[in-house]
Amino acid sequence: MTSTAMPLFYACGAGLRGVEYWPMAPDNNRLRKIGAVLAGILLTAVAASAQVKVNLADGFDFPVGKPNAEGYFKARGMRLREPQHFGEDWNGRGGGDTDLGNPVYAVADGVVTYAHNVHVGWGNVVLTRHAYRDPSTGQVKYCDTLNGHLNEILVKDGQQIRRGQKIGTIGSNFGMYPAHLHFEIRHNINIGMQRNSAPSDLVNWADPTEFINAHRQLNREWHAVVIPTGTYQEYAGFKGL
Repeated sequence: MTSTAMPLFYACGAGLRGVEYWPMAPDNNRLRKIGAVLAGILLTAVAASAQVKVNLADGFDFPVGKPNAEGYFKARGMRLREPQHFGEDWNGRGGGDTDLGNPVYAVADGVVTYAHNVHVGWGNVVLTRHAYRDPSTGQVKYCDTLNGHLNEILVKDGQQIRRGQKIGTIGSNFGMYPAHLHFEIRHNINIGMQRNSAPSDLVNWADPTEFINAHRQLNREWHAVVIPTGTYQEYAGFKGL
């Protein structure tokens, strides 16, 4: 009589009472379950590796004439009521285009979230995200800084940067304005390039000079924290980090 018994796979100790014997022939349901588990493990690992971490800022400096804006003056401040101006314009004391090409610095440790030429009234723009511990509450908070009208962009999306690092140069939006740096600080990290997406108040926006002066020196903490990413809407064909 010809045997039709299926070959068996069994673990060490086979033949002992209670040992389960598995057929070597494929079990599609079992394979699907194993595949789903492996896929879940892989996706979890990929998500973990995709997290962006930055050092907590140990303080904030001014973006020009580091660290104290030496040789520069604030030609225009923030104004949240009409006519609105959501940041500050910094000019070299020589006036005109004498500051064209001068360095623009990272005000604190962080990561570049958007670095592109978006044309129109902006030109070259660099947005950076920072994490810091609020000295008044002890909580970790996040803010974005924006540098606009740059002559050159010297960083790229996703790049880690350090306080005082040169990230670009002062520009004029390719001759549209006299050379100056337009600089903003946002508490709302969802704004990106969509400035009409948030109310014009100090919940969403920070007065740059007041914020910097209030956070000049923070305690150095030797560990990184995960920051939110993917918070911007696409603008001029670019999504950012």
